[in-house]
Amino acid sequence: MHPILYSFRRCPYAMRARLAIASSGIEVELREILLRDKAPQLLQASPKATVPVLVQNNENILDESLDIMDWALAISDPERWMQPEQGTTAEMRALILRCDEEFKPRLDHYKYASRYDDVDGTKERDLASEYLWELDKQLQGQDYLFGSRISFADMAIVTFVRQYANVDRAWFDGQEWKNLNRWLVEFLESERFLSIMEKYKKWEDGDEVVLFGSPK
Repeated sequence: MHPILYSFRRCPYAMRARLAIASSGIEVELREILLRDKAPQLLQASPKATVPVLVQNNENILDESLDIMDWALAISDPERWMQPEQGTTAEMRALILRCDEEFKPRLDHYKYASRYDDVDGTKERDLASEYLWELDKQLQGQDYLFGSRISFADMAIVTFVRQYANVDRAWFDGQEWKNLNRWLVEFLESERFLSIMEKYKKWEDGDEVVLFGSPK
């Protein structure tokens, strides 16, 4: 029986979980969820009602994207995401933590400014950009954040940079973060990204099983 992954195609958290699963070579049952019409099975599995959620053997549940990435890569890490060419695993995790705890809230305030009281979207955009300038500096002279090959940090962060860029792509492309933009464009044009962004219809109980990933 395959582990079940509840996912939503455009969610950056779900994207990074799918990226790790695809890299690991594990195969899961994919259940595409609509956030405005969540399946009862998702709500039963995780009261948080957010994606991604991974259910193993109908009982072991992971409902944090980084935990799902860790689970997949602990089983199989053929691209050595968890072994950075430069730096340490602790440094990768620190950079990801700042993405999740500092950058992402500011990104939300920028993208969804109208949902918040007394929030200046432009100010939040600029505050969020401070993190991106740091990434741009770290990418100087190298292809990826921790050297010449993809790491856990790249794939855990890039989906949120994509979300930020898409709020106002013309503005984003007009900034001088050339290293960051090159890194993002390479990801967006990659077969890796295209493969995890395949469209699936909303899952409903009784549907034919949809498998995602590649069995070893």
